[in-house]
Amino acid sequence: MSAATPKVYGWCPGALRPMMSGDGLVVRVRAPLGRLTQDQAREVARLSEAYGNGLLDISARANLQMRGIREEAHEELINALRDLGLIDPDAQAEARRNVLLSPFWAKGDDTHAIASELGAALSAATDLTLPGKFGFAVDCGLAPVLQGISADIRIERSGATLLLRADGADTGKPVTRESAVPEALALARWFLEQGGAPEGRGRMHRLIARRGPPAAHAAPVARTAFTATPSIVHAGALAALEFGQMPAATLAQLAGHGPIRLTPWRMLLVESPENLPPLPGLILDAADPRLQVTACTGAPGCLQALSATRNLARDLAPHVPAGTRLHVSGCAKGCACPDAAPLTLTATGKNEFSLIRNGTAADQPLKTRLSAAVLRAAPELLKEGS
Repeated sequence: MSAATPKVYGWCPGALRPMMSGDGLVVRVRAPLGRLTQDQAREVARLSEAYGNGLLDISARANLQMRGIREEAHEELINALRDLGLIDPDAQAEARRNVLLSPFWAKGDDTHAIASELGAALSAATDLTLPGKFGFAVDCGLAPVLQGISADIRIERSGATLLLRADGADTGKPVTRESAVPEALALARWFLEQGGAPEGRGRMHRLIARRGPPAAHAAPVARTAFTATPSIVHAGALAALEFGQMPAATLAQLAGHGPIRLTPWRMLLVESPENLPPLPGLILDAADPRLQVTACTGAPGCLQALSATRNLARDLAPHVPAGTRLHVSGCAKGCACPDAAPLTLTATGKNEFSLIRNGTAADQPLKTRLSAAVLRAAPELLKEGS
């Protein structure tokens, strides 16, 4: 395998099935309902520093990643997380319980109730063997906020109606609060029966592109656009994380303000009506230029990255044209932003990048062999070809 052909694993790390990276094990915690109590958050922060490198990521599916975990400490860490109620019965149940919900839920509302039931049903569905990246989104507020987030089966509101929708389809099936979960599981089984996961891999949108949704999915879907920004919202205070990462000490300090919800926008929602204090890794200003930049872990933290990414991304952020986005990727996989971005820098060697416009990290570049030093000295290169 060449350096230009990164390895595709086809699954995501969990807590019980961690993934080795350049800085140690990545242990991904799927907190129930995407929420940490104050005590859970404080203890996770302590465990991160005791067994890892003290760095925490928020994934694009609103999971908490503990980085740099020492292999010999993994079992002890899992026992501690289990005591906190953050560990599934086994790795298979953990993989199935891939449920993302809108962080703006209130206890007892449709999103909260359906996501709770769905998580329990998936844990119990031992006959359901879905691909490692297959996921569910529960988005039943007044207007959907997760339509731009990766998921395979969606339960969302369309006007006054709850719809079950296969990702990639423009129509869905009306459901009720009571029928949503059994219908979602039935759709997951339909996906497998239709050959959506040959050799154990596959995504719903690819199947839908080949054969369309089930016949009963005929109700139109209302499309909405949602952009999350650091702000005070009805559920609390939204704070962004620089490149989706924070030191454990920041999580511990935030826990003093209230329980914490994890979001798919690499933000935290702290259940507090007050403004949050400036802390390392937090972005509290909606105009901060770093919000226009996405960057993966990069080298040396990722074994496949060909170059460091985040220092360069931080330096280029003030030069990204207003209203656009820059993706800095350590390799052609583009994990931090799998979809096309207006501007992408893909590492092709140590401190060497290709510039891609309106494409993914693997697409044809506009310019090649741009050194990090040249990009820093001449950030106007980002505007070429626009």
